[in-house]
Amino acid sequence: MYSWLNELIEGLSLLEATVLIVGGSFAVAFLFEVGLIRGIRVLVRRTETELDDVVLKSLRWPVVITIGLAGIWGFSQTPVATETLLDQAILDAVFARPTLSIIVVAWTWSFHRVVERGLDVLQSTDRHFDAAPVFSNVWTLAMAVTAIGLLLTIWGIEISPLLGAAGIAGIAIGFAAKDTVANFFGGIALFFDDTYKLGDFVVLESGDSGSVVKIGIRSTTLLSRDNVMVTVPNSMLNAGKVVNESAPQSRRRIKIPIGVAYGTDLDAFESAVLDVATGSDHVIGKPEPRMRFRDFGESALEYELLCWVRGPKRTGRARHYLLRGIDAALRDADIEIPYPKRDVQVSDRSMDAGGEPVEEAATDGD
Repeated sequence: MYSWLNELIEGLSLLEATVLIVGGSFAVAFLFEVGLIRGIRVLVRRTETELDDVVLKSLRWPVVITIGLAGIWGFSQTPVATETLLDQAILDAVFARPTLSIIVVAWTWSFHRVVERGLDVLQSTDRHFDAAPVFSNVWTLAMAVTAIGLLLTIWGIEISPLLGAAGIAGIAIGFAAKDTVANFFGGIALFFDDTYKLGDFVVLESGDSGSVVKIGIRSTTLLSRDNVMVTVPNSMLNAGKVVNESAPQSRRRIKIPIGVAYGTDLDAFESAVLDVATGSDHVIGKPEPRMRFRDFGESALEYELLCWVRGPKRTGRARHYLLRGIDAALRDADIEIPYPKRDVQVSDRSMDAGGEPVEEAATDGD
């Protein structure tokens, strides 16, 4: 298999053979990069999808590194090198194992980057790949375990004894890092429950609210309306109540309570309020706004305006402009918005029920 390489380095010194093999390997890798990969890149740019660009950019350097280091690894396996230049153990320690280790790290990191960038592309499209955060977390862990296992195998470290120790260490780590483990599996459970996805506006049991901007291995990050980042452990989200105001649809209904004085023309009152809601740019037309008579209050007839806005983030602004519009419309229509009134009677304890003065009882002094 290595006869041509064996003939090439036969009769050379260790330094000459090393320079020849290293230089030749990287020369071939350079030609491969300049000739083939750049040609493929030109073809890839003509396609509409970005996924092929991601794959090419991520796999470009691992391919070049592999070609460049393949000659060095082959050199360490040739009979001439093992019989005349260096001992096989030294060749393995200096050339073969480091070369394979670099190749393994390059490829595992590259596969990791392919998936990460591919998920970013999917999330930027209209398809909105909701599984991206969880899949990214699992893929990162899988690549890390794969790289460690291959490196241990390359360097001749027996994995079997480590598995027993890993079991004991896993129990200890499980108790020490139980919160981290709970957060990891909590994030996976939240995904399969379809509790929320990136971009959703959620309200937590603690009262915190915001848009989901990141779903990580340990925690979920929210961006509040005050532009403050709130990081919440996944285990708490999995155990607590989460209200997703963006699901199943992004539109949100708001309720505005309004009181009107007894004796008011209710038809004129309802018409005035509905005109404000239907004429507002912050309220969507379907479903149409409507008024509901809720109760006979202590000092007013209690109504409620029901209307829909385009998303949970728009409720505050919509409520603001609706309240201002309703107040102005009712003033123009001379419709009173009542407020509670109280009659307070002040009584003097020195007067009897008929209003006559009451003499104080005499008391003996000391």
